[in-house]
Amino acid sequence: MKRNAFDRRLLLTTALAAVATGACGAPRQVPWAALSTPAPSTPVSPSPPAPTTTTPAPGPVETHLLVGFCGTPGSPQLGRMTGDLAAASRALRDRIATFPADRPITPVVELIATTAQRSPGADGSYRSRCADETVQEYLDAARAVQGLLLLDIQPGHADFLPEVQAYEKWLREPDVGVALDPEWAVAPGVVPGEEFGHTTGAVLDRVAGYLGDLAGAHRLPEKVMVYHQVAASVVGDEELLRPHPGVSVVKVVDGIGSAAAKTSTWRTLTRTIPDQVYPGFKLFFDEDTRHGAALMTPEQVLALTPTPAYVVYE
Repeated sequence: MKRNAFDRRLLLTTALAAVATGACGAPRQVPWAALSTPAPSTPVSPSPPAPTTTTPAPGPVETHLLVGFCGTPGSPQLGRMTGDLAAASRALRDRIATFPADRPITPVVELIATTAQRSPGADGSYRSRCADETVQEYLDAARAVQGLLLLDIQPGHADFLPEVQAYEKWLREPDVGVALDPEWAVAPGVVPGEEFGHTTGAVLDRVAGYLGDLAGAHRLPEKVMVYHQVAASVVGDEELLRPHPGVSVVKVVDGIGSAAAKTSTWRTLTRTIPDQVYPGFKLFFDEDTRHGAALMTPEQVLALTPTPAYVVYE
C-alpha cells in the first residue's frame, strides 16, 4: 500500500498523544435505561442463582436509520464531533433534517476512543485510550440528542477484544456500543499509518460474542457493533462472523472520493457482507469533495443497494 494512501489517516496518529486514562464517577443514568428489561421483584436467594438466558430488549437498527458524526477531542480533521460538542450536536441534528422523513432516525455520536499512535507508548501497543472524563462528555452529548454513543477502537498493536473490554463500565450502559477500525490493527513491526491493518471474521466474532453476553447478563437493549472497512484487504474471512443474540452488527464501507468511486467501493465490499450484518456507509466532508466533486446527498446514499442502515459523516 503506497504511503500517500494514508495522507488523511496519518493525521489520526498525532491525535490524543497526550491523553492518559483517567478516572471519574460511575456513568450517569438516563431515560434510555428504561429500555432494559426490569429486574425480577422476587427476593434473591442467598445461594448463587443458576445461570439464566434472557432475551435482550430490541435495539434501534431494525426499525431506525442511524445517522452520525464521528470525532475526537482536539482534532477537527477527524470529524465534526469535536470542540464545542453542543454546536456539533446541533450540526448533526441539522444534517439529520436533510434526510427523508419517511423513516425514524436515531442520532449517533462516534467517539474515536482508542487511537492508533506512531509511537509505541509505555506498553508498546502503539495506541492511547480516552480518559473517562472524555467518554462521559461524549456520552452526555449523545444523550442530549437522544442518540447512541459508539466507542471507536483503533487498536494499533493491541487486540480488539481487550480494547473493547477496557470500556466495559461504559458498555454496561444501554446506549453505548462500539465501532471497530481494522485498518489500524497493524502487525508487529509495522507503525500505524504506514500500511493498512487487517482483521478477520473470527476476531470480530469474539467481540460480538462478548457484547452479546454483556447485553444478556445486564438485560440491555441490543448492542450496536460497527466494523469499518476501507478496502477488501482490511477484513478477511467475514463468514466466520456469526449471529449473536443481543448484538446488531453493521459493516460501514469507508470508500473515499467521488460518488462514482464510492459506489464502486460499495459494490465491491458489500459482496462479502454476512447475511445477518447490516450495511453502513461513510461520507467525508473534505476528502469526498476535492476537485469540485459534490458530497453525496441523503437520497443518493439511501438509493444504494443494499440500503444503508447507518450513515456516518467525517
